[in-house]
Amino acid sequence: MKSLKKFLQTKNYVRIPLVLTETNHFEISAKINGVSGRFILDTGASNTCVDMDKLEFFKMVSKTSDIKAAGAGATEMETLVSNKNKIQIGAWKKRKQHIVLFDLVHVNQALTTRNALPVDGIVGADVLKKGKAVIDYDKKCLYLKSK
Repeated sequence: MKSLKKFLQTKNYVRIPLVLTETNHFEISAKINGVSGRFILDTGASNTCVDMDKLEFFKMVSKTSDIKAAGAGATEMETLVSNKNKIQIGAWKKRKQHIVLFDLVHVNQALTTRNALPVDGIVGADVLKKGKAVIDYDKKCLYLKSK
């Protein structure tokens, strides 16, 4: 029987290692516009997000948004949106990525109080869907389909 890894490699998937944090979240490295950052992989987040403080760090251009963010104990948070970003996770790449920017202070406070490192953002379901994601919880890795 073929392993999941070998099967997905025959289907043009790339394997990306995940780190399980103290908070039981998967952490992932990703590049936004060529700049590396630390992200939480969140299947429950509809959009990929970056902390508002990291706008210039990730070379993003933003505009105001009517979207209100909610999550991690906070609701109705103001957001900005940034379009046409390049995202790279391992060898997987996507252009024209829409990213929501909002204040991740609540997320990072929750992480740091439980001995996890703060993150720059969240990789959400929008990216996972585009990449036809497969998550291998046992082997702690993410597979995304290349073109």
